[in-house]
Parts: sequence; structure tokens; C-alpha cells
Amino acid sequence: MSTIHNSNGLRGEIAIPGDKSISHRAVMFGSLSDGLTEVTNFLQGADCLSTIDCFRKMGVEIENTPGKILIHGKGLHGLSAPSSVLDTGNSGTTTRLISGILAAQPFETTLTGDASIQKRPMRRIMEPLSMMGADITSINGNDCAPLRIRGSALHGIHYHSKVASAQVKSAILLAGLYADGETKVTEPVISRNHSEIMLRCFGAEVKTEGTTAGIRPQPHLTGQQVHVPGDISSAAYFIAAGLCIPHSELLIKNVGINPTRDGILKVALAMGGDITILNENREGEPTADLLVKSSRLHGITIQGDIIPTLIDELPIINIMAAAAEGTTIIKDAAELKVKESNRIDVMVENLTAMGADITGTEDGMIIEGGKPLYGAIVDSHLDHRIAMSFAVAALLAEGETTIKGRDCVNISFPSFYEDIKTLSQS
Repeated sequence: MSTIHNSNGLRGEIAIPGDKSISHRAVMFGSLSDGLTEVTNFLQGADCLSTIDCFRKMGVEIENTPGKILIHGKGLHGLSAPSSVLDTGNSGTTTRLISGILAAQPFETTLTGDASIQKRPMRRIMEPLSMMGADITSINGNDCAPLRIRGSALHGIHYHSKVASAQVKSAILLAGLYADGETKVTEPVISRNHSEIMLRCFGAEVKTEGTTAGIRPQPHLTGQQVHVPGDISSAAYFIAAGLCIPHSELLIKNVGINPTRDGILKVALAMGGDITILNENREGEPTADLLVKSSRLHGITIQGDIIPTLIDELPIINIMAAAAEGTTIIKDAAELKVKESNRIDVMVENLTAMGADITGTEDGMIIEGGKPLYGAIVDSHLDHRIAMSFAVAALLAEGETTIKGRDCVNISFPSFYEDIKTLSQS
């Protein structure tokens, strides 16, 4: 689909690709474990494949077979020095989390990524890792990748993070695996907790209390069987399409509904969305099926503690807000400026081009909903979440929409356009 046209509704059933955050972590923790880790429903997106590539370069045998990933773990101290630079592609998760592991290795590593990664802020991990004794340097002196990391002896700290970021928290906890004492991270509000849940499953001693997570050093990690639930961040586009496009009814199967990630559901329900949660399973990472039906949405204010639980979903929430009646105000979301693109500026630019009434603010947006959308040429800025959000907007718009850089969706959802096409009613 080089251009996307208005839809008469989406109907049917869809299984969402595996959760990107959990897929990354399964490879990392399996590589640091003894024995075999088997991962099913792994996300075969470019970001997660970058994580596999990095660990293969450090001597881990990883078999990417049809239906499952087999990781032959090297143990906590079994990684070997890579013979070349570790390239994380477009993956901020890989870059930040692997830095915590590399900080303790008995070798030096250079870590880089694509043009987007080389603009994303790394001071937020460099500072706490340096406090632990890490030798980590921004090669260009701008607090961004490429990074030079010389492995060092690490000691435990209690770090009070200025931002609620699972990537920052996880980098510190992973470094804490190698420290000489307990390591703790306290956040302003709790961020997604996939690392804590999965590290416990692999045998680490992780404790949480309020917004503080702590880890004891030098555990014996053992390979596990990991089934990755569907990614709620990817499901969000179908949730929004199902709610906003008339005559739609979608059953979205096996979606992760971790409470640190389910902000999109809370927002959709608060806006008047018709969503029924079915077949809920609360063992380990909680999952459910979601039945979504066309709804009349209304504007709301989104701010405060809920923001970290839906930061990646705010672009598609903008599309929902444009389709809703009334005003939607988004606050406390300055983190949008330092994602794969400046998502505040990009959403304002593209939604304005389609006829929406949207104003950017320092930490969010104000959207006056209910205005008709029109097809336009929009620029994804090679940001997968922007591209998918405007694919949904295109289904709502009169005329045809062309998305520049549309193939960036391969980072997290390679079958996205084909799935949209399959579910669309002509």
C-alpha cells in the first residue's frame, strides 16, 4: 500500500506480534544464563534482531528458527569481546540496556547505532553507571552514541532517577548483577517492570517496594521457556482504528496488559471506547483478548502518573483525539521530544497537514477534535510509531494519504500494512 484510502470499517480477528520490550529482554537474560532459553512468539522486527546480532558478536549461540528462538546461554561471566563495533540499529532499548551489561565485562566495547540513535540522550544511563564505577564515554563528547565502554569493577548504589524510564532502570539493574552489593533504583513514578518480572523468572533476587526496584548481585541465572505476549503498543493502532472507524469490530488476541503498560486501555475507556477484556490470564506477564467496537469518543485530559504507562502510545492517542468530540489535552509528556523523533513536533506537523486542529506545547499537545481529516503527504521521520499512527489516520481521512518512510514499521511490526489490508472492509 503506497497510498492509503478511507476505510468503511475494520472487522475480524488479529494476533499481534510479540512484545518488543519482552523480546529484547528474553535474548539478553537468556544470553547471561546457564543452559538453554527457548523463546516463542519472539518479535521478528529490526530492533529485536539488532539485540540478537549484538549477543552473537559476543559469542552467544542464538538459533533463530521458525516459531522459536533458541539461546545457548554463556552464563553471567561468559561473554567474549566482540571483534567489531556493536551496532544497535534504531533500538534505544538495546543501546541502553546492553550498556549496563557491558559496563562490567572484562573487555572494551564500542557501541553505536543509526542516525536516530546517535541523537538520543545517553547521559541518563552514563551518569548512574559511572556512579557505579563504569568507564563509559561518549566518543563525540555530546552525551550520545557512539559510546566507548571499558569494563570495570562495579559497586552497588541507590540511584534516584529524574525520569521514569524502564530503559534507565533496567540498565542500572543489569549492571547491578555484577556489583559488589545491592543496587536500587527509585523513580518518580513506576515505569514498565518487564525486567523485574523476567529477571526473577531467570533466578535473580529482585525486590520492589513502591517506585523502588532493587537487585542482589551475582545470582545464578538459569535458562527458561519464555512465551512473549502480544505487544500492547502494537495493539494500540488496532484499538484506535476499531474505536474510531465506523462499522468496525475487532478481536485482538493475546495482548499483554501489564499494569505498567495498560495506559492506552485506561485512556480509551475514559474517552468512551467500547472495549471488552476477555480470557484474562494474570500468571507472569498478564494477557487478555480485547474486543473493540466502533465508539463515539470524547476529549479528556491526560497527565501525571499515567504518562509513563502510555508514552509510546501517545502518537496514536493523538489520532483518537482528532477523531473525538471536544478537546483533548496532553501534559507531562516532554519525553516525546527525545524518542525516535520529536514526536510533539511531528504529530503537530502531520495532523495539521491533514486538517486537524492541534497545538504543540512544551510538554504535550492540545487537540480540538471532531474536525474532518483529509488525505495528505505525511512524513514519518523514519519513526515507526508515527508511520503506524498516520496509517490509522489515513483510514479515517477523505481522499488518499501517502506516508514518507513508511517501511520503518519493520522495526516493530513487519506485517502491519498487510494486517490493515486484510481487516479492511471495501
